[in-house]
Amino acid sequence: MTITAEKKQEVIKDNAREKGDTGSPEVQVAILTERIRNLTEHFKGHHKDNHSRRGLLMMVNKRRTLLAYLKKIDVERYNALIQKLGLRK
Repeated sequence: MTITAEKKQEVIKDNAREKGDTGSPEVQVAILTERIRNLTEHFKGHHKDNHSRRGLLMMVNKRRTLLAYLKKIDVERYNALIQKLGLRK
């Protein structure tokens, strides 16, 4: 259900704005998106796991909050991130 350290480092490297960037909204949203995708796959086989579903909902809300913040401060970065992660259709 969780992402491995190697996968997390790869996601950070792909979405970092500069070297050593681990806390920007882009990186945080990318990590949350990867965790959400993993949990979504988990629920295909464990549809009654309501404790993990609560964690999933909290992650989705956290990602929504970070995206709203990013959209407020810089729309171009927001649009680039949405396009890169494939969040909106």
